Amino acid sequence: MHQELTHMDRITQLQDEIQQLLTIMSNSIAYLTTRANFLQVSPEVPVTKSRNSEKYDAEEVFEANKKELVTDLMAKAKQVEYLIQSLPQPEAEEEQAKRLQQLEEEMTVANKEYIAALQRTKNLHAQVADLLRTMLAEHDIDAG
Repeated sequence: MHQELTHMDRITQLQDEIQQLLTIMSNSIAYLTTRANFLQVSPEVPVTKSRNSEKYDAEEVFEANKKELVTDLMAKAKQVEYLIQSLPQPEAEEEQAKRLQQLEEEMTVANKEYIAALQRTKNLHAQVADLLRTMLAEHDIDAG
């Protein structure tokens, strides 16, 4: 049980790391598309738009920020990869079947114990009820 909880913790941690990776990717794309200046990529295709200088970063700043974004993406991707590698290998089908059979047997035993405890409780309740009736009947005789 503890081992399964540990595996679930890893899966939850992996989900969180993937979410963070996607956030970094989204923020990177947003930065790259909003803070870059338009450049001519081909002599046949002229640049038809331009941005105000306050709307885009200087070339040095833009390049430094790109490198930082790449570094952040790579670090987060390595964390995700490490978590994936640390996940347990899937159980063989036979092992899963054995484990499920064992759990079913344990559940059957627990169910029988529950039924026995419930029956004992009913018997004790009946005994207490009889005792109270007897005590009340004796009290009525004494009072009468």
